[in-house]
Amino acid sequence: MHVRRLHFALAIFLLSALPLSAQVQKPADAWAEWETLSPEAEEFTVLMPKNPTTETTKFPYHKMELSVRMYLATSSAGPVIGIVSLSGIKSDPAQYTEFARFNSYIDAFKNFFPPKIRSKETLPKMVLVSSRPFRGYTGRSYKLTLGDLNGSVNAFVTKKRFYAIISLNTKKDDALEEKFLSSFELPERPPDQPKTTTAADGDANANNQPGEKQNQGEGEVSANGAEGNTEQATKEPSNTVGSQVPTPKDANQKPKGPIAGGMLNSKAIYLPQPEVPSGEASGVVLVQVLIDEQGSVVDARPVSGPQHLHAVAVSAARLARFTPTLLMGEPVKVSGTLSYNFARSN
Repeated sequence: MHVRRLHFALAIFLLSALPLSAQVQKPADAWAEWETLSPEAEEFTVLMPKNPTTETTKFPYHKMELSVRMYLATSSAGPVIGIVSLSGIKSDPAQYTEFARFNSYIDAFKNFFPPKIRSKETLPKMVLVSSRPFRGYTGRSYKLTLGDLNGSVNAFVTKKRFYAIISLNTKKDDALEEKFLSSFELPERPPDQPKTTTAADGDANANNQPGEKQNQGEGEVSANGAEGNTEQATKEPSNTVGSQVPTPKDANQKPKGPIAGGMLNSKAIYLPQPEVPSGEASGVVLVQVLIDEQGSVVDARPVSGPQHLHAVAVSAARLARFTPTLLMGEPVKVSGTLSYNFARSN
């Protein structure tokens, strides 16, 4: 009789523990109510837990001041989901490419977001996973590790703003991540307006020296934070990636490119260090890069070194920036190599 009572009591205990274990396995249950978030000042709509916290602030980035709006939902069970909205880098192809603008926003996001979630001493590890164009806009997907939090970041840049959609968790929860990330929506990108050039404009452009910018106001800055000044870049060739050839240029002759720049580490004006993967990481990775006329890396691919270090080296190389290279007074593309030594600091 005593044994039967013991078995009966054990069965009751196990049955009562089942609902609790189910809750532990599903941290998303901490958010019972979700709602569609569509802020008036934004371009997006997304499904988020009800009443997320909202922060509006200014953030210094190089010589710029970016406007930031952050929408965040956190839970004691572990999940962190949110959207960081940045603006302040103008969409101006005459000054820099959309690719360079995207890279600058990603760099600013990595400086702004992690301290909001974990202490400043917690170093983020952000690795590029794939290109992710969306509704006609440039986009990429990343894996982000922030202390005990792991997850994904989808990032997109429109003509007005940059959006980072973040899903982090202390435990793997594919259902929660998919529910949030897949709910993000943007309107379709409108077609670019065709450029028209009048005869008067053609005469005005003919009188300008190569490399000069038109109507640049004081205080305008480029994507890498440096004040736009092509005249200064022309007078100071020591920082350029390739060599300049001071040969008179025929008006009908197009500059050739890309030109070979060799090893480019010492010629970069901004060369971020790669995120070192967990575990032992040693070896030298060489990355072949193509730099556009504005000094931004538009293509990067590994050519040698340990394969498990290729992804982080390529991600770092894509963020590098250089002073535009001039050939016969015209900016040109440059190809070369970046070296990353994982046995020591780069």
